[in-house]
Amino acid sequence: MSAKILIVEDEEKLARFVELELRHEGYETDKAFDGRTALEKAVEETYDLILLDIMLPGLNGLEVLRRLQKEKQTPVILLTARDAVMDKVAGLDAGAVDYITKPFAIEELLARIRVALKLHHAAEDPARDAEKEKTEKGVLTWGPLRLDEPRHRVTYGSHEITLTNREFVMLKTLLSNQDIVLSRETLLNTVCGYDYVGETNVIDVYVRFLRSKIDDVFSVRMIHTVRGVGYVIKPWEGDQP
Repeated sequence: MSAKILIVEDEEKLARFVELELRHEGYETDKAFDGRTALEKAVEETYDLILLDIMLPGLNGLEVLRRLQKEKQTPVILLTARDAVMDKVAGLDAGAVDYITKPFAIEELLARIRVALKLHHAAEDPARDAEKEKTEKGVLTWGPLRLDEPRHRVTYGSHEITLTNREFVMLKTLLSNQDIVLSRETLLNTVCGYDYVGETNVIDVYVRFLRSKIDDVFSVRMIHTVRGVGYVIKPWEGDQP
């Protein structure tokens, strides 16, 4: 059964464009053009995900989000023309799972939707309890590679890998989301923090560092580049590469 997504956007042409792209990807869609209508739909109907613009007539997106959180835990991705750090932080603090700044590439939006849906479904899936328990204990694996968060230790077989703090956080983030493409902006916020001011290509630099310490040394292909979107670690499939 395909996921059902509510698009909340007062720019009707943009809403229609996003709707067409989502339907092309196999999603069911619904639309709302103001905050009050969006809140009514979100509370009364069942959606797998909501794309929510911040600047809306009636009720703004943040207020819609705050009120919705009292009723349901539907994952919400904020769409916003605002690029200020505090707006992003306010949205995440209010309960959004992610945000994307307009104008955006539709490929990035689709990637973020896939991530949000996958994480939401994983959290609700009892069949993944064992994997969740392993993650909660702070141990992540990829074939012979083992990341032990409590001990801040990474090994590949019997070989220990020395990483900086940011390299460690980057690797942990990618390993925690195997088979999910993470955008550079998502990785930047996780690795460097929301108050980071600098070039986003710092993420590409950390990826090169990790590849030089893992991929190149052990002749594997762990971190994959998804052109125009970001990076992903695909599940271990035996012999590499």
